[in-house]
Amino acid sequence: MNTAIAQRQESAAIVQATESTTILQVIQRAAADPQCDIEKMERLMAMHERMQAKNAETQFNLALSAAQSEMRPVSADAENKQTRSRYATYAKLDSALRPIYTRHGFSLSFNSEAAKSEGEIRVVCYVSHAAGHTRPYMLDMPADGKGAKGGDVMTKTHAVGSGASYGMRYLLKMIFNVAVGEDDDDGNAAAAPKLITQVQLYRLQGVLSQCSQGTQSKFAEAWPDPACMTADRFDTEIVALEGAAAKYKDHLASQAKG
Repeated sequence: MNTAIAQRQESAAIVQATESTTILQVIQRAAADPQCDIEKMERLMAMHERMQAKNAETQFNLALSAAQSEMRPVSADAENKQTRSRYATYAKLDSALRPIYTRHGFSLSFNSEAAKSEGEIRVVCYVSHAAGHTRPYMLDMPADGKGAKGGDVMTKTHAVGSGASYGMRYLLKMIFNVAVGEDDDDGNAAAAPKLITQVQLYRLQGVLSQCSQGTQSKFAEAWPDPACMTADRFDTEIVALEGAAAKYKDHLASQAKG
């Protein structure tokens, strides 16, 4: 672990323990006083709970920073033959990341919820830290079983399972901000293609969310893992998505008027 990060974690823990002890001492003295105001006691307890929650969040953030400092790009181990792009499977990401994040006190659990849009599934990852703070991350994924041309290409059960699997993989990468790269077969520093940045990825996701379900499904088929998009493809893809989003907006507006 980075020495500076470790020192910050230790210092924060000492300060938080001192503050918590002080508040508890005040509460204990107040409880021993028969003239104690019950409302004042409740306010003190509420203050103590807020401090504990804030302290737990601070420890969460420090541990996340420490874990990320140890993580390296994960090599791609699977190929999308349709797009001729490579990506890291969930199993590959998990084997590379789990030993690190568990060592720093994190545990992950996944669940699913109903998404806002029909034909989608919301995948939720609860990231919990040993200090007591839990942070939810969520992502809506297509799960209607439709192909690029709008026809059914899989059963609903298969579509939901596929959407959940994609969502778990995307979330795992997003939570720890992990890059995916290619293996260098001969062990030398080969020149790997430059991938899009995190900011560009967020921009793609933002514009994509404004497009029709058909456009979103087509994009998901072309780019199962958008984070693996090469930088030279970004301009072409974002222009196409922005055009599709504008058309969809006009379509919705005309429907509203009609």
